[in-house]
Amino acid sequence: MTERERLYDRIECMLFVAGDPVPVTEIARVLELPEKEARALLTEMERSYREAGRGLRPLITEGTAQLISNPDYVRDIEELLQPERTRSVSQSMLETLAIVAYRQPVTRADIEAVRGVRCEYAVTQLQKLGLIVQVGRRDTVGKPALFGTTDRFLRQFGLHSLEELPEFLRFSQAEQSAGESSGADAAPSDAQPLQTENS
Repeated sequence: MTERERLYDRIECMLFVAGDPVPVTEIARVLELPEKEARALLTEMERSYREAGRGLRPLITEGTAQLISNPDYVRDIEELLQPERTRSVSQSMLETLAIVAYRQPVTRADIEAVRGVRCEYAVTQLQKLGLIVQVGRRDTVGKPALFGTTDRFLRQFGLHSLEELPEFLRFSQAEQSAGESSGADAAPSDAQPLQTENS
């Protein structure tokens, strides 16, 4: 066994026992490696496990690492555990989440300006699910809360960072073209957010 393979085994053991996401800084501390070197090691490990088709592999986000199951074998897991179906995320929640992901940090008023409907419920539920979180307040009248996505959001969608989100401009242009062809009124891309003090 090479030294690199031994490091992989040590990391796999730590992540398996931890279960939850582990900060990369903690992995670096245990391995007595600089954080940059530990992150590079984790990235190599993830690629190696993915290429080998392993049943478990690490998922590395901007700040954490977690051992996850190979999605190719999800049917086997479902058949074995027969888990209860979790509550599905509604369309309104998905739309709200997409707006936060692409435009963060955003206020409720920003979201409502895009969707054209109130969004208190969707924002509250997404916070309860741990997919978005308050990241600050906008320096304007009423000091409205600003929201952004979380590390859990990245893990939920199998992303390493927000840079892996599909290109927003390409999809927004396609949507605008579809709206124009159907004669629907489209809001301008530079529309200003609604100014509400209670957002």
